[in-house]
Amino acid sequence: MIERRGKNYQKVAGKVDAKTVYNLADALKLATETNPSKMDASVEVHVRLGVDPRQADQNIRATVVLPNGTGKTIRVAVFAPEADVAKAKKAGAVIAGDEDFLKTLEKGEIAFDVLISTPAYMPKLGKYARLLGPKGLMPNPKSGTVAADVEKAVKEAMAGKVEYRVDKQAIVHLSIGKVSFGAEKLIENAQAFFKSLQSQKPSSIKGSFVKSTAIATTMGPGIKVENQIN
Repeated sequence: MIERRGKNYQKVAGKVDAKTVYNLADALKLATETNPSKMDASVEVHVRLGVDPRQADQNIRATVVLPNGTGKTIRVAVFAPEADVAKAKKAGAVIAGDEDFLKTLEKGEIAFDVLISTPAYMPKLGKYARLLGPKGLMPNPKSGTVAADVEKAVKEAMAGKVEYRVDKQAIVHLSIGKVSFGAEKLIENAQAFFKSLQSQKPSSIKGSFVKSTAIATTMGPGIKVENQIN
């Protein structure tokens, strides 16, 4: 119930017509105007898919490079041979190492947002799956975080490469930037995401791939959006 929300939320929520399905440009402009927080909130896209995540070919998981980044400072760690450490740090990794990196994991220390590993080093991380997995930090080939070229992987992660995946409710959630980006940059990021998601449509889908789409700031009201994918 909107009456139970704070005054700031009620004030901005009044700008959104709950019965209207907005086009993408109008929805993103409205999102930047309905942030109830004083902080530079994230703008999020929520897409409900007509998939069954329990089916392997419908368990959507992919990455996309947002042309304008995410607005967040990404701390990248690299677990790789000493020969690659210097390259990783030059590319922008805040942590890069071999056995010394494993010692930090032994202590349960997590001071990074993305972990990249070379393929040959992945078996060594198996021991730390319970630490990294729940936090979404376990390197995975599908997310581009298992890479032989760690320098390239670090640069992509810092340039705005993000992973998205469908949850158990068949919804994909993704932050596409900050309110301060403005509608134009947010549109470019959103379009890059929708193009990527379109490419993930399983051939086994018989009905609609996308059931509904909504956009909102982190604590703002939801805004219905015309589906961007056939």
